[in-house]
Amino acid sequence: MPPLIEVRNLTKTYTLGEVIVNALQGITLTIERGSFVAVMGASGSGKSTLMNLLGCLDRPTSGTYVLDGIPVESLDRDQLAEIRNQKIGFIFQNFNLLPRMDARENVELPLLYKTGDTPDANEASRRALAAVGLAGREHNFPSQLSGGQQQRVAIARALINHPEILLADEPTGALDSKTSAEIMGIFQQLNHTNHITIVLVTHSDEVAQYADRIIGFRDGRIVSDMPVGGAHLAVVAPSGAGVPAEVLR
Repeated sequence: MPPLIEVRNLTKTYTLGEVIVNALQGITLTIERGSFVAVMGASGSGKSTLMNLLGCLDRPTSGTYVLDGIPVESLDRDQLAEIRNQKIGFIFQNFNLLPRMDARENVELPLLYKTGDTPDANEASRRALAAVGLAGREHNFPSQLSGGQQQRVAIARALINHPEILLADEPTGALDSKTSAEIMGIFQQLNHTNHITIVLVTHSDEVAQYADRIIGFRDGRIVSDMPVGGAHLAVVAPSGAGVPAEVLR
């Protein structure tokens, strides 16, 4: 099968007043289906710019991006929105939960924009929350949840439409080490069990070791690309998890 993600000679240039910023300078890479890739680099290295392009949140200045056989640069705004809704789940450092909605309502949000057949929202959100260890927390508001629990809600929200890809931008950046390990265990389980492709941006060497492959960025260029040595780390089950990731299938 062809790669799920194929990027060739991708550039992104921003103009800030009289200053021209070359955020990406000729990036070429492929990401296979079912892989787990960590992207590392200092602030300003271009890794978050790449994530925005992979997530169809921005357009490149030049180059090509083929996602699951679709040339993304040829799509209009509505088509990009449909790709984001159907194929990609997003997870961010600051969770991005709506404070006046409970966990169930936050998880169900992507279903509002789904075209075609829509699953039963209550059942789908219940299963997604149970899969990340939050069974019984459906009606808790973000203020009633710990940081780790809020990130699990965000992961459940990203999974609700059964995406092929999870894009995670510093998902453990606001969490302590124990909670970070639990969150990375969830990612690892989703990758191993459900074969979801994961691309994760991180500053942490420890977090990157959960991936199969680490891509290093500097000054808008790829400076390293190597597999993670040794066996996978053991999957860390989330506290209170009682339903395996298979329920999301």
